[in-house]
Amino acid sequence: MTAKTYELRTFGCQMNVHDSERMAGLLEDAGYVRAPEGADGADVVVFNTCAVRENADNRLYGNLGQLAPRKAARPGMQIAVGGCLAQKDRDTIVKKAPWVDVVFGTHNVGKLPVLLERARVRREAQVEIAESLEAFPSTLPTRRESAYAAWVSVSVGCNNTCTFCIVPQLRGKEKDRRTGDILAEIEALVSEGVIEITLLGQNVNAYGSDIGDREAFGKLLRACGEIEGLERVRFTSPHPRDFTDDVIAAMAETPNVMPQLHMPLQSGSSKVLKDMRRSYRQERFLKIIENVRVAMPQAAISTDIIVGFPGETEEDFQETLHVVREARFAQAFTFQYSKRPGTPAAEMDGQIPKAVVQERYERLVALQEEISWAENRAQVGRTLEVLVAEGEGRKDEATRRLSGRAADNRLVHFARPEEPVRPGDMVSVEVTYAAPHHLLAEGPALAVRRTRAGDAWEARTAAPAPSGVMLGLPTVGAPAAQPAAQGDGCRAC
Repeated sequence: MTAKTYELRTFGCQMNVHDSERMAGLLEDAGYVRAPEGADGADVVVFNTCAVRENADNRLYGNLGQLAPRKAARPGMQIAVGGCLAQKDRDTIVKKAPWVDVVFGTHNVGKLPVLLERARVRREAQVEIAESLEAFPSTLPTRRESAYAAWVSVSVGCNNTCTFCIVPQLRGKEKDRRTGDILAEIEALVSEGVIEITLLGQNVNAYGSDIGDREAFGKLLRACGEIEGLERVRFTSPHPRDFTDDVIAAMAETPNVMPQLHMPLQSGSSKVLKDMRRSYRQERFLKIIENVRVAMPQAAISTDIIVGFPGETEEDFQETLHVVREARFAQAFTFQYSKRPGTPAAEMDGQIPKAVVQERYERLVALQEEISWAENRAQVGRTLEVLVAEGEGRKDEATRRLSGRAADNRLVHFARPEEPVRPGDMVSVEVTYAAPHHLLAEGPALAVRRTRAGDAWEARTAAPAPSGVMLGLPTVGAPAAQPAAQGDGCRAC
């Protein structure tokens, strides 16, 4: 009997990407196999949705509409919708798209195979939305795409009440994993060849709030430093409110914690931050950046910024530009504000006209582009050790180059060494050229270090291709820094 195939379509933040790894693992544990690329459809199509954009539902229903005729022509095909939009809209999805077979939420990912089977047997849609977490996602089977880098969730949910964000309503209150469970998962990954992990949480550095230990996250970073064979540790995304001096010290004093920080700003105006219900002000944010730079002078710092929040004046926007100039971010993920249905900000007075938001946005992007380029030019002449990646350089074949991430997460393209190099191996190169969003090393490699991670990649690719989920997942550590541009705005904040 031929195994049923599946396809996973993932939208949104890193947490959704990680959840999709779990969905893929569950499906494969139940006997499904991934549909080959280019195949004419799959037996099961699963949407893992995001709800933070104003047009998220239109995007979903557009995709579902395209699948309706395919399903009608393919007896037995099933469609499932999970994630944040499913948690929010629930029965509405089946009313608008009655050809959907399963709707499940953020708290009961583990029920996916059972719900698919139940829908098949009963021949009717199954809608099951749990109100609280049934099982911590990390206890579920997982199909990871990368042999050398992995996400490790430290918590789920969020206790913040930002007025632009619906995530706490959909993901629930913060729930922390036991430290021992986190470290055990990391040790297991390292034993399989992983050399880089990214600690993941909606508000990752609030880890420990369940037990009242404000220094728990710093202790976790230091504990990661004791794991033999773990070469790189990253984390995303922290919140300025919980970013304490002990975390900065742990980063600076733990050799395998990388000199890279993603610190969401959202706005440089203290008035707008108050309206956003962010529990810090401009001075506090800039002090954190200063302290990080004192402890780690070479650290690359990135951020998130929202332009055009309700009530933002030109003076408020100038405050944001001021912080950008002072902080000198290596990269910024910049977003034009759009109403998130169900959030307080969507009902606020002072909604900014689209033309005004667009003009401010373009000024911000231009400033950040200038700063990113200058910060990257300062890297020219430096020797960097690059973790070779798979899929980071779209032009690598044409240019005879390889690509990967430096310790500070900058993207580096470099000349292909004469000796064989595998994803997961380390290559030392000298930077010869800088663009705003990548570095280039045009000379010969200074050194090539074959790693256990490269061995793991080689073993995986030599075996018959395992089924899995195509996530568009960055294959080295934290999500790759992208040019400042308008996007989904769906990031842990």
